[in-house]
Amino acid sequence: MRIGIIGAGAIGGTIAALMERAGHTVEATARGARLAAIQNGGLRLSGAWGSHFAQIPVGNRLTAPPDLALLCVKAQDEEESLRVHESLLEGVPLVVVQNGLDGAQRAAQLHTGGPTMGAIAFFSADCPAPGAVRVLVPGPLYLGTGSSAPTQDAVDAARLLGEGLPTEAVGNFVGHEWSKLVVNQINAMPAITGLSVQATLADPRLRRIVLKSIHEAVAVGKAQGIEFGELNGMPPWLLGLLGSAPRPVGSLVLRMLGRRLGHQPVLGSTLQSIERGQPTEIDYLNGAVVARAKAVGLSAPVNEAIVQLVHEVEHSHSYYTPEQVVRRLG
Repeated sequence: MRIGIIGAGAIGGTIAALMERAGHTVEATARGARLAAIQNGGLRLSGAWGSHFAQIPVGNRLTAPPDLALLCVKAQDEEESLRVHESLLEGVPLVVVQNGLDGAQRAAQLHTGGPTMGAIAFFSADCPAPGAVRVLVPGPLYLGTGSSAPTQDAVDAARLLGEGLPTEAVGNFVGHEWSKLVVNQINAMPAITGLSVQATLADPRLRRIVLKSIHEAVAVGKAQGIEFGELNGMPPWLLGLLGSAPRPVGSLVLRMLGRRLGHQPVLGSTLQSIERGQPTEIDYLNGAVVARAKAVGLSAPVNEAIVQLVHEVEHSHSYYTPEQVVRRLG
């Protein structure tokens, strides 16, 4: 099958390498140093899912209609990427692999000539070099649409992608999106401090702030009537525990989560963007919690302050110490 990957970053590049290893014809898009590196030296995969060298065509845009397309760009780049490929993707099933909420719904408004479905990457990967991707923490890819059972298009796409990496078509995809949004609350603190996810969750002062932001996210989701979905053995009741349990209990759960990530530093997608000098997707993560809180008559002051701090780091290119963070948010 011909598979098109729009955005061969950490997640898109990992999927591209794995699907090429599975024997499919893969074409991808990239920009800047990453584009040049893959064009000149191919794409190298390493980490939890083994090593592989993928020699795939890559450019600023796809050149041929694929049988299945995956949109793996940040939320803020979604519209531009789809408009560039509008005619090429006519009638092509599109999988939107993205953090935050409503990515597939936004894409469906532009991709009107074919089925559109969302995807949640519950694995952690980074780009140790422009032409390389590394899987730090393995996990499945979840596909679906809306709050009902998975469509046949999602089932078919999951079956195909399952040839390269663990993939599951799920019902109640909206609930799974919200669960990932809650989990992604651990992404912002590394972007503010420059520390790994493990280091921020090991610091009791920073862990307390992360727990507050999770409390807000869970409260907003419940106020919207969201039924949280299960992610890789993380049951909905655990998210409920993080959202409402006494601080010592929630703090212990977060500390255990940090330890489960292993010894290889996990930076999170938001810090990775800052290190590359690119805009982050913080407005679609913690910012989404703030927006949804206002929509249901609630407030999310910790998430709002976190969004502001991440934007300050984006503009100043200078991280805050844990002590400074505590003074602002503690």
